[in-house]
Amino acid sequence: MEIVLNWITENWFELSAAALGIVAIFLQIKQNAWYWGVSIIMVTMYIWVYIQAKLYADMSLQVYFLIVGIYGWWAWLFGKKVKESRKAITVSRITNIQWIVISLFCVGSFFLIAWILIDFTNSDVPYWDAFTTALSFAATWMLARKKIENWLIWIVVDLTSSVIYFYKGLYPTMGLFIFLTIMAVIGYLEWKKDLKSE
Repeated sequence: MEIVLNWITENWFELSAAALGIVAIFLQIKQNAWYWGVSIIMVTMYIWVYIQAKLYADMSLQVYFLIVGIYGWWAWLFGKKVKESRKAITVSRITNIQWIVISLFCVGSFFLIAWILIDFTNSDVPYWDAFTTALSFAATWMLARKKIENWLIWIVVDLTSSVIYFYKGLYPTMGLFIFLTIMAVIGYLEWKKDLKSE
């Protein structure tokens, strides 16, 4: 018992960030705009966690999440212009042109991030870190615009990330990302219902 308490004491900050991640995913599935407020706090905490773990691409991703979080909050509340007023955006699908742009962006981002991590950092998982980061950039934008396909990308990102965090010994975060993988499947199915009703 003492070992467990010591571990919790040593990892309280990461555990708190992971707990906020659990709250955030429920808000995200329900399309509650407060998701973005909770997410902003969580990603700010994870900036520090990832710096300590030398996951620099993931750390830079949290900065991106922070910026897009502010935009996402606004978009979910006022992102759709209807005549002279602004309304909340609704769930929609990615167009073929958007898929092409997103794919090119992900490939380009992957190679750029991998190069930076290999040449300028001491990262021991540069390709995996670059892979999840590049996909996360795209998925976050898609989430901010309520594109249903964001969930499919998050499933890949969360599952891959859970393996990386296991390797890095970030067990609370690994647990969070296994949970997020399951919740991304649920989120996709829930948003699909909303898409059909709209």
